[in-house]
Amino acid sequence: MLRISSPLARPGRRDFLRIGSLALGGLSLPQLLATQAAGATNPLTTGKSVIFLFQHGGPSQIETFDPKMTAPLGIRSATGELQTTIPGVTFGGTLPKLSQLAHKFSIVRSFTTGDGNHDIKPIVGRDSGGANLGSLYSRVVGANHPLTGMPSTAVLYPRAVQSDAIPPVRDFGNFEATGAIGAGSAPFVPGAGGDLQRDMELSLPHDRLGDRRALLSELDRVRFHLDGAGRVEGLNKLREQAFSTIVGGVAGAFDLSKEDPAVISRYDTAPLFPPEYFSKRWNNWQHYVDNARTLGRLLLLARRLCERGCGFVTVTTGFIWDNHSDINNAGAEEGMRYCGYPFDHAVSAFIEDCEARGLSDKIMLVCCGEMGRTPRINANGGRDHWGGLAPLMVYGGRTKAGQVIGQSTRDAGEPSSSPQRIPNLVATIMHSLLDVGELRVTRGVPNEVLRAATAAEPIPGLV
Repeated sequence: MLRISSPLARPGRRDFLRIGSLALGGLSLPQLLATQAAGATNPLTTGKSVIFLFQHGGPSQIETFDPKMTAPLGIRSATGELQTTIPGVTFGGTLPKLSQLAHKFSIVRSFTTGDGNHDIKPIVGRDSGGANLGSLYSRVVGANHPLTGMPSTAVLYPRAVQSDAIPPVRDFGNFEATGAIGAGSAPFVPGAGGDLQRDMELSLPHDRLGDRRALLSELDRVRFHLDGAGRVEGLNKLREQAFSTIVGGVAGAFDLSKEDPAVISRYDTAPLFPPEYFSKRWNNWQHYVDNARTLGRLLLLARRLCERGCGFVTVTTGFIWDNHSDINNAGAEEGMRYCGYPFDHAVSAFIEDCEARGLSDKIMLVCCGEMGRTPRINANGGRDHWGGLAPLMVYGGRTKAGQVIGQSTRDAGEPSSSPQRIPNLVATIMHSLLDVGELRVTRGVPNEVLRAATAAEPIPGLV
């Protein structure tokens, strides 16, 4: 995407500012800025962003947003319940901060993922054509935002903010998948290495970065060879803006040190849950630790990316919500202490931050996993895989807040009202990102994108 190399090296293709993937439809960034300045906009987009917080492993619907405290022991929430700001609605006992913000988001109690398999089907699966939903969006709008150069979609693993975190979990699906729409729409993955990561490096002495005129001159030389036209533009305002955007905007968005320390502190879950907080008797102990020390900062980074034009951000940590109470995982009560409290702290910080910044209409946050958990606690004190019902939380993006959509059966095993399925969630997300009416009549839109946006209706009452 972007690379400035040392001027001491022998001149060549990699020795100048590389902006190939900052182009969209053959336009360079300065040309795109000129187009935007002239008033042209992409009629397919809504201008909103989506952050999908994927709760890998499958969170319990009962210990999160549907406690069922009138049900018998062994079914009702192992963590108790907390009254929310919505009259008559309670959440599980490890969500105290979200309980006091319940009027700011909506819960779907009739959401079902259809099976209890470990995978990543709400975000990459048959309903998305085998591609990350962000890649479908990127295929429509282009790989980069035309004004800021920000990648249009990104995947944030713990290593995006913590270099010594565990590697991404890909055993149950590839969050970076693009299906049949091509690698050009792949999400950007900070902290993971690879070509896209290396392309953002600025391997140029700092004093040369200050020499804007020299760098812009080199940009002209690159464009001369790339487009074959030999047309050298003057040092106009748009080219200056392009340089400032590339050097300052994109790189700065990924640098949390540029954030207000008070904001970082509010998000940060690491000081609240040190490694000794977690029992080492579970094989997934390190997953719990990495989730606690990175989740808040990952959501902060996601917010920064969306502010600067990223349209879809996937956030996921370790494989932590699989609360069987077995050799790998803690049980329902202990597991929710490990997963629920960090989730509660990080997501509540995100909501309060977006509200304070006036971003609640611009950014939608979706929180769910690949399944829910069994209505009955097993003999070891855990809950097993369950596809009949799963928790779903949606905040922002001009969705209706402060409501519970749908109802579950008395044991929280399945919907008792009209079920909402993954295609409904996918349609909700696509309608938030794109003008689906325009999408239907636009030539060249891939079938995978159209199917994702139109195969089902958005969740009723939410949008």
